[in-house]
Amino acid sequence: MSIDDFVGKWSLVSSDGFEEYMKKLDVSMAMRKIGSMAKPDVYISKDGDTITIKTESTFKSSQLSFKLGEKCEEDTLDSRKVQTLFTLNGDTLTQLQQWDGKESTITRKIEDGKLVVECDMNGCKCKRVYRKA
Repeated sequence: MSIDDFVGKWSLVSSDGFEEYMKKLDVSMAMRKIGSMAKPDVYISKDGDTITIKTESTFKSSQLSFKLGEKCEEDTLDSRKVQTLFTLNGDTLTQLQQWDGKESTITRKIEDGKLVVECDMNGCKCKRVYRKA
């Protein structure tokens, strides 16, 4: 599997544990409620060795461009400023976010033609599944 398998437009179809994960990130209750209701589209594109992940919803949007194996700064949708490192190991695209002595890991895999995103913060996990649009 290569990064090319992730390229495309993906629409959220299911989400499990996302509000609890956001709570672990210290996201405010109002933002958690809105975030839980949002049904974002995720666009993954590649230009040479630069990968861009754009997340769009009626509530908020973000865009992050990066190169595998190189740390970059990311302003998250919940307004954290983090150092982010993406790696591709086999069929898993792993995103490690670090800030204020904390860290969260987000993994992305293609399973049965769907993009499966799993987020983990100190054992608090959520799973979000997207279908190719």
